[in-house]
Amino acid sequence: MYKERSYRRWVKSEGLVTFEVKERETDLLISASKNLEAASREAILNYRQDIELYIKAHRDFFTSLEPIDVDGDAPKIVKAMADAGKKASVGPMAAVAGAIAEFAGRDLLAYTDEVIVENGGDIFVKTKVRRILGVYAGENSPFSGRLALEISPSDMGTGVCTSSGTVSHSLSFGKADAVLIVSNNTALADAVATAAGNAVKGPGSIEKGIDIARAIEGVSGVLILVGDKMGSWGEIKLV
Repeated sequence: MYKERSYRRWVKSEGLVTFEVKERETDLLISASKNLEAASREAILNYRQDIELYIKAHRDFFTSLEPIDVDGDAPKIVKAMADAGKKASVGPMAAVAGAIAEFAGRDLLAYTDEVIVENGGDIFVKTKVRRILGVYAGENSPFSGRLALEISPSDMGTGVCTSSGTVSHSLSFGKADAVLIVSNNTALADAVATAAGNAVKGPGSIEKGIDIARAIEGVSGVLILVGDKMGSWGEIKLV
């Protein structure tokens, strides 16, 4: 079911052109040096096809809530999702939004030297200047609209993914308003956000969620918001 992404009204990508591209469940907000809607749609369709065809032949890739192995000749995006799931001890579909954001974003770098791809709160950023990403933890959170994350330029690009047990339609077994993970691997950030979010049942388990995230190689930062409480670790620069 589609859920209106009201947080997008805050988006102001200075110096970039911003546009939306939607294909079935995939709904991307993209900022680039120019309008790349056609190239973006092509990338979305290609990667969706890779995933959908693999699921058609391997149903467990879609249904498993635990890590699974994939075929050696599986598409790159399928392998990336499976690898992220293994590292985070979750199913591969926990990484789908982050994977599509990064794979599509990297394709667009053939046409633009800067790109920001947001896919339902999961973001891939490749920028030449400092960017500020607002943190959304639901309409009732005291942090929404008041807290933002600073992202510095990176040769590799940066993934920033968020899981919520109170806001998102995505599956979560936790009660966090927002679990935000930073990594240069966006699929991994997405999977780890799910894993850490599942462990946060209230303010008292914020530290547990942080410990889960920080123990996973490739994670560079974590921010967890529950009610009026927060905790963070690593490369998290709040503004």
